[in-house]
Amino acid sequence: MAIACSSQQYETYTLTDEEAQSQLVVVPERGGIITNWSYQGKEIFYLDTERFTDPNLSVRGGIPILFPICGNLPDNTYIYKGQQYTLKQHGFARNLPWYVKEQGTDGLLNLTLALNSNDQTRAVYPFDFELAFTYQLQGDTLDIQQRYTNHSSEPMPFSVGFHPYFRTGDKTQLQFEIPASEYQDRDGVVYPFSSTFDLEQDEIDVAFRQLQARSASFTDTESQLEVTLSYSDIYSTLVFWTVKGKDFHCVEPWSAPRNALNTGESLTQLHPGESVEALFSLKVKLL
Repeated sequence: MAIACSSQQYETYTLTDEEAQSQLVVVPERGGIITNWSYQGKEIFYLDTERFTDPNLSVRGGIPILFPICGNLPDNTYIYKGQQYTLKQHGFARNLPWYVKEQGTDGLLNLTLALNSNDQTRAVYPFDFELAFTYQLQGDTLDIQQRYTNHSSEPMPFSVGFHPYFRTGDKTQLQFEIPASEYQDRDGVVYPFSSTFDLEQDEIDVAFRQLQARSASFTDTESQLEVTLSYSDIYSTLVFWTVKGKDFHCVEPWSAPRNALNTGESLTQLHPGESVEALFSLKVKLL
């Protein structure tokens, strides 16, 4: 087991479990993002390398971090204590540099990254916080252990999520096991769900809101891969998103639906000085 640091366009950390043939790539300064995970020769994630190398563009690929909102706000605005603030889609965590807090290879490969509030974040989100995420790799399993701490003198409202881009070729070969019997589209229209989507649409962007279990999975028979997602109770929503003609699909755990900072729905309210912990886990299986 080893963790290597290399200087490419961005400082890059590579976690390698040689015995399991499992390797994870993390780029702290590009939003704390996991860009790649390979397991026994299979690439789990899609990555748009052209967007990744342009610091002015958000990354499409890997696992972007969503905080302090998931999705978008109407006109990108919300009101807090009578003052209007502007927050872009999915918040700022995915666009800011994180720093390495600690790392270890004793028994388990783990890398802990942190993001602290600063003048730039306070201008759009008037709270003091620390986010500490530990990426832990053990063979076929990737755990993302999260700790959110409120250093403000007042309660801190937020939602958090992950936006994994799973690599896929023929989307008609995908089958999903999602613990819900219906989903909502962007207009709030509810549709029944079994195990597949109408993938002939140009774009699918739907939310599963009534989750009945803490895990979901999909099988890609073309790549002979099964992926299981597990998530803590804080995650109330699963979003499925894909675009026609692009070799990815996204199954995203969100702690609250879009616009929660305005509506308050499923919003986490963290008291001053307190922390909350959560887990998001991915397990892969070759068929």
